[in-house]
Amino acid sequence: MTDLQVAKNNLAGHTICLCKGGECIYSVRRGIAPIMGFIESGVDLRGYSVADVVVGKAAALMFVKCGITHVFAKTLSEYGKSVLELYGLDYEYGILTERIINREGTDTCPMEKTVMHTADPEAAYELLKNKLSELKSR
Repeated sequence: MTDLQVAKNNLAGHTICLCKGGECIYSVRRGIAPIMGFIESGVDLRGYSVADVVVGKAAALMFVKCGITHVFAKTLSEYGKSVLELYGLDYEYGILTERIINREGTDTCPMEKTVMHTADPEAAYELLKNKLSELKSR
């Protein structure tokens, strides 16, 4: 069984599951928080496969930054798909959607909006850190 299959099989009950060589890392945090938390804590995710409930452009760029190689998204945005293709990550998805919607269902996800005009993972990381800090201070 591949790491991606293991990640997909272990996604139930979690929002994200990352696997490499039989080792799995999980989270139940929502949105971009899990991958940002892994980056902030210095977890080395190079070569991991990921299964995620929702992957937009922001998550896709963070996966590239981390060195993740395979992605499964239950729901994938067109913007996220473009990033995965641009950087040559293997990917699978359940549902492809034009864009990721915010939790209220009223607009585009603020994280997807934040990185809309960049395809650079490092620039996206800084933009996302700033946006998350701004949202926390409200």
